[in-house]
Order: sequence, then structure tokens, then C-alpha cells
Amino acid sequence: MAETISIDIPHKLTRAEARQRISDSFGRMRQEVMGGMIKWEDTWTDDHLDFRARVMGQSVTGRLDVLDTAVHVEVDLPMFLAALAEKVKGKLAREGQILLEKK
Repeated sequence: MAETISIDIPHKLTRAEARQRISDSFGRMRQEVMGGMIKWEDTWTDDHLDFRARVMGQSVTGRLDVLDTAVHVEVDLPMFLAALAEKVKGKLAREGQILLEKK
């Protein structure tokens, strides 16, 4: 059965700063991690991001909203990856917090 992960990552940045960090991070992921094996699509509408990653017949979709004090993320995992939902959620929370720490 497919599963949706939902997480809120707090931040102390402006919306613009948080959005820029996230946008830059997605750009780095495309270049470093994807290596052409993963088809990646993402579309920003103001402070809302819709994204989709496809690899080996599997598709992961998600939504992200940059809010004043947090970033709300929802990721839809296919049945194949649903068993890893808690690990994915934990990794998203840790990596997201590091990304959004005020420097």
C-alpha cells in the first residue's frame, strides 16, 4: 500500500531565504545525486513546490510549502518504498533542519 509522509521543518529564516536554500538544494541534487538515472521534475508557484522523481518504473511525488516559521513537506511513496517511510521521514527531518539552520 502506498504511503504519504508529512513533516514540518521549523526555521528562523525569511520565506525568501528558506525558498532559496531549498531551490539551491534541489538543483544540487539534480546534478550530484541523480546522474541521469532519475527523471526529475519540479515546479515552483510562489512559495509552493510540486515535485516528482521517477526511477526504474517507480514514481515519488511531493509537495512543499515554505511558510513563515516552517517548511511543510508531503511525499507520496509508492508501495515499493512505503516500508521505508519512517526512515525517509527521519532523513528528511534531519537534512531539512541542517539546510534551514540560520547561519
